Amino acid sequence: MHSFLRRTTSLFLLFLIVASPLAASVSAQAAEYDIVIRNGRVLDGAGNPWILADVAIKDGRFARIGKVFGKGRREIDATGLYVSPGWIDMLDASGGVLQRNPLAESKLLMGVTTGIAGEGGTPVPAEQLGEYFAGLEKSGISMNFATYYGATQARVAVIGAEARDPNADELSKMKGIVETAMKGGALGISTALIYPPASYSKTEQLVELAKVAGKYGGVYASHIRGEGKELVEAIEEAITIGEKGGVPVEIYHLKAAYQPGWGTLMRQAGETIEKARSRGVDVAADMYVYTAGGTSLSAVVPAWASEGGRDKMLERLKDPATRARLKNEIKTGSPGWWNIVEAAGGWENVVVASIANPENKRFENKSVAQIAKEWNKDPADAAFDLIIESGNRSGALYHLMSEQDVETAIKYPWISFGSDAAASPQLVDPNTVGNGHPRGYGNHPRVIAEYVRKKKMLTLPEAIRKLTSWPATRLRIPSRGMIKEGMWADVVIFDYDKIQDNATYEHPFRTPSGIDYVLVNGQVVTEKGKHTGAKPGKVIYGPGRQAN
Repeated sequence: MHSFLRRTTSLFLLFLIVASPLAASVSAQAAEYDIVIRNGRVLDGAGNPWILADVAIKDGRFARIGKVFGKGRREIDATGLYVSPGWIDMLDASGGVLQRNPLAESKLLMGVTTGIAGEGGTPVPAEQLGEYFAGLEKSGISMNFATYYGATQARVAVIGAEARDPNADELSKMKGIVETAMKGGALGISTALIYPPASYSKTEQLVELAKVAGKYGGVYASHIRGEGKELVEAIEEAITIGEKGGVPVEIYHLKAAYQPGWGTLMRQAGETIEKARSRGVDVAADMYVYTAGGTSLSAVVPAWASEGGRDKMLERLKDPATRARLKNEIKTGSPGWWNIVEAAGGWENVVVASIANPENKRFENKSVAQIAKEWNKDPADAAFDLIIESGNRSGALYHLMSEQDVETAIKYPWISFGSDAAASPQLVDPNTVGNGHPRGYGNHPRVIAEYVRKKKMLTLPEAIRKLTSWPATRLRIPSRGMIKEGMWADVVIFDYDKIQDNATYEHPFRTPSGIDYVLVNGQVVTEKGKHTGAKPGKVIYGPGRQAN
């Protein structure tokens, strides 16, 4: 009996030795890919109709699209769901937030796998840009990230917040700073010309800075000088800068923010861009899909009052004579300043969204007109006092646009989408009332829920193209924006019937529904509305980068 047991044991051990390579072989065969997404309706991002296919991912890239026989270490059943390339946010503002919160949950839950930041510049000076990017890579980030460098950063570094032209030597120094930024990996240069001190820059100066960006293959992106009655002229200025500077032009958050021009200005803006494109100017635009803008409450103050910086502006608002002049200019206009109060159609359409000082918190989500009535003050005085008492840390929603114009703009073939928002430092309680703009949590899924499914303004393949391959092509970002073998595997898997932006003006921090999975560089970063903690994102460098 004992010899029988010994023989049986020996045979069993021999079997294990012989079978081990076979088991390893079967195991390796079973895990030919890292992830296989099965039976999804695959939208390639190029604008083609969906196909029913499997998508295999290996080493962060798409390995096979079609019938995939090999197994994945992880298999995702996408039956009945759409499989799209990852969505690109053309107007992200997460440059500073990523250093504190690399997970960027609010962006990834919205389907954004790549953020293009820099409307307000970079969080570090030009000479520290390479070090900044290296820091992001070392600590890890969950989404891909690229940024422009702010032309105004170079201006302030040389002449501060003064409202004057730089001399030849100063302009030369500014150009040198832009060159440093381009070598550090910036995508190009950006401007936000309605805000001082950016508004003090002249077209010719910006052309000179654009030439430097152009030399390194960069793009000129601009929050143009005016988005109201002067919209066409402001677009023409951006086109001129691009033409003379030898750079592509990206117009940030295209809008017709002027009530008397609703229904006509947006068409004129589109015609202006089309005309420039027809003669060979590489100009396009992005947009968010809401009828309200959001920025600082101090945007209601004529630009000259900000010369010298924030403290100087607050001093001027406190001076009775200066205040009287500013109040008058809100009615009459001021050279070089976009009158956002006029554009909104009056103080009743300027809604205070956030106030830093606790004693005035009760005024959040009220219009300046309502607050003025409660205070028994002139609306301009009420706005100025709110700015002073918060130390210029008050935000506002400006109800500037018409839905008709949003629908006109969204159909332009060269339009892409940008949220004009940073990732939240941490996810905000969805029950929070006000204190933000819904675009930061809802912009990209809203494109599909509102303008594809509900209003049928776009087909689904066209909407996906504008969210994926077009912005990647537009910015010359290689190997992204499409589901194609060899390209980086950024993916959004969503339920067309259920996808919904849930954020509203009243509750701007509600995350969207209907997005089942988001993958970045082949790793699952969100699943069923929850972040996985993965940080596979990459820094996307501009073409002029010169690595040390």
